Amino acid sequence: MADRAGTEPVTAVRRALRLLEAVGAHGAKADARQLAREAGLAPAEVRELLPQLARDGFVTALGDGTYVLADTGAGPGAERTGDALLRRVRPVLMALRNDLSAAAYLTLYEDGEIRVMEIVDSARAPRVDLWVGFEDAGHATALGKSVLRELDGEGRAEYLSRHSLTGLTPRTITHREELIQQLDASAATPLVMDREEYARGTTCLAVPVYSGDQVGSLGISFRSDRMYRSTQVRQGLLSSAIRVSRGLSFPG
Repeated sequence: MADRAGTEPVTAVRRALRLLEAVGAHGAKADARQLAREAGLAPAEVRELLPQLARDGFVTALGDGTYVLADTGAGPGAERTGDALLRRVRPVLMALRNDLSAAAYLTLYEDGEIRVMEIVDSARAPRVDLWVGFEDAGHATALGKSVLRELDGEGRAEYLSRHSLTGLTPRTITHREELIQQLDASAATPLVMDREEYARGTTCLAVPVYSGDQVGSLGISFRSDRMYRSTQVRQGLLSSAIRVSRGLSFPG
């Protein structure tokens, strides 16, 4: 179901965030060449990304070919609490749910655990029954595996040393070596999938998101017998992930 994103190991979300961080840290307007140098990206890639980010409202294109970070409308005293940040990104999850007719989920990696921060569902797009907490099911969900894939070797080993790979369904990966092999093999595509590894009859797709340096994941779940166009799902998740990461990383 997931489209390949080529051999570049850095996901589209991470590239966009690196560029946004460069724009935000510059302190003044900057052109594509300057931002490419500061973000460590190829100039051609930056020239392609900047108009996309401008269309999505993340940066503002000035008339002289330079860019600045878009004004979010939040004043210097804007709230920066967890609840406030979630309120900023909840509309993105709602739009994702509506566009794909699937329940949407947001997780963040906090204190060594993969925590579900938000779920947006509806009668037409019900959430999966969370019969096992995500703290004990990171290995069995696309949301959890998306986070684990982004951790470095030490962080991943530390997490796996504290969590048993319990078999939740016949499809769950229960061997550490097999899980690591799958995570490494998926490094070239931004999407991670689990098909009935957490719950029978349910498929989940997820991509990474970031709150500053803190990794998380954005995903959807749906019945396994439903058919989706992979391009539509990929584009919807990646676009939403950039918006969520923008809202969490640059709140004011």
